[in-house]
Amino acid sequence: MMSAPPGRRQAVMERIMAAGFALPALLLLLLTILVPLGVLAYLSFTDYELGAVDVNYVGLSNITSALTDPTFRRALTNTLIYVAIVLPGSVILSLLVAVLVHRRKRTRSLYEIIYFLPVTSTFIAMATVWQFVLHPSLGPISAALRWLGIGEIAFLSDPSLALPTLAVIGIWQLIGFNMVLFLAGLSTIPKDLYEAAEIDGCGGEIDRFMTITWPLLGPTTMFVIVTSSITAFKVFDTVAVLTHGGPGGSTEVLLYDIYLEGFQYFRMAYAAVLTFIFLIFILVFSILQTVVMDRKVHY
Repeated sequence: MMSAPPGRRQAVMERIMAAGFALPALLLLLLTILVPLGVLAYLSFTDYELGAVDVNYVGLSNITSALTDPTFRRALTNTLIYVAIVLPGSVILSLLVAVLVHRRKRTRSLYEIIYFLPVTSTFIAMATVWQFVLHPSLGPISAALRWLGIGEIAFLSDPSLALPTLAVIGIWQLIGFNMVLFLAGLSTIPKDLYEAAEIDGCGGEIDRFMTITWPLLGPTTMFVIVTSSITAFKVFDTVAVLTHGGPGGSTEVLLYDIYLEGFQYFRMAYAAVLTFIFLIFILVFSILQTVVMDRKVHY
């Protein structure tokens, strides 16, 4: 019986070694993502409630209930409004901060630390600070408004102001992380381009930004927009700590609605449906963003 050639035997060994290296990552992907998704899909077609013994197949009734549920539609609308405020605000302000910090020489590290602090801090603790800062009678913001003669404003108790207030906090939370990404993108732009542009008569700061900096930051901007939109869609902690979905449901977002259905009302099957719809929505939104923006990005 003839043995395999040495070259073929080496190729087989390399494939086995490659499969061995990939196996832990594959198992981790299977246990943390694929299996939970499968369980989520299964629960979506049942009437399972937390603690129930019997589980019955109900077909598409959970999906129909979700699409006709006014609470779900309100939560979806609030989430879209939140994203519409946080996404452009965090991207534009972080880009502005990155450009200003990038020009600093001696104090650049200090500003980077200051702006990045919200990313490293525990937000549950910071939410308590925001609760005090925005307090209508004890907070420093209300004190400043009274000094200006405007009077007290209940930022978290007014239905028309609660969601925009949470969006401002979300922008504050995202600026530091996005700033670091933009700083990395700015560091890759060759200085020779600015010198050449100045020789060609493009000496203004705004002109150089629009003709050199902004186009070359296209890949970084696309990444920042996608990650910021996903983070904005996943808003939960600010709502859970500061407003609990109130006042009057004005700040009830998708993840908080899922939390209420699953862990307050124990309707796990319905919460699974909402989670599945939420994941599909984020996936489609991210793909559309990437496809649309990829055509306008300069690599």
